[in-house]
Amino acid sequence: MSTSRTRRRRRGWTPALVPWLFLAPALLLFLYFKFIPMAEGIRLSLYKVQPFLGDIFVGMKNYATVLNDAAFQDSAVHTLVLAFGQTLGSMVVGFFLALLLEGQARSLWFVRSAVFLPVVAATAVIGEIWRVLYFPDPNGFANHVLSWIGLGPSQFLDSPNSALISVMLVGIWKNAPYDMVLILAGLASIPREQYEAAAIDGTNVFQRLWYVTLPALRPVVTILLTLAAIRGLRVFTEVYVLTGGGPAGATSVWMTTVFSRGFEKNDIGVASAASVMLFLVTFALTVIVQVWRRAREAR
Repeated sequence: MSTSRTRRRRRGWTPALVPWLFLAPALLLFLYFKFIPMAEGIRLSLYKVQPFLGDIFVGMKNYATVLNDAAFQDSAVHTLVLAFGQTLGSMVVGFFLALLLEGQARSLWFVRSAVFLPVVAATAVIGEIWRVLYFPDPNGFANHVLSWIGLGPSQFLDSPNSALISVMLVGIWKNAPYDMVLILAGLASIPREQYEAAAIDGTNVFQRLWYVTLPALRPVVTILLTLAAIRGLRVFTEVYVLTGGGPAGATSVWMTTVFSRGFEKNDIGVASAASVMLFLVTFALTVIVQVWRRAREAR
């Protein structure tokens, strides 16, 4: 009897272990390239890092330095402005793109693929392309287009007054197609009967959008807000490629300041503390949004 029970237990354990065997290579890669470096970053945030001389434990002093540093304070403001603008702009543009490209026509797959290309393109390549488009000369592409409607020329990335907005537009252009795909999935899940019933009641197009489409897209909007907010707070590559945080710090964001502090000023401890703080903020934001979503669904 005991032998048969042991065999049954082994047979029961075997199917449960199979998924973990398939996941093991990915988990090992995540452990080595993500979780171990994260733990090391948390450790370094508590030390004054001195390569070849030995690290000195300073406790929470690095965190206090980040909170009191004017460069980090300015970059925090720029990050919030950029995250808000890119989140709102990409969602609005993505929503209108989804409305335009919704349907079952065979030709739409090609248009959707073309519109989605900015998402899969390398951010560094996109940054370099937009640097060319933003060339501040009156004969530059963007200035030439603005001249058609009697505007410009503008300095775009070279002026502290327009640099942050110019970077924001690049982020909206890159992220809107991603939002479009998620919104298209949400639109496809809305029963056509709801639109037909609303049309029978005499509603116009805008009323159907407001009372049928938008309420049905609430779960998608919640997911988009979470992803876009995290994406906006962690923005780095496009800012670094386009402006490097300039001119005069007008586009410095949290991650560019962390990069400058860690790799240019060689202050690894403070840079690690700033990175940990950004992680905690994004983690808290995710938890708050999820709790809020579940509370609304429970009503």
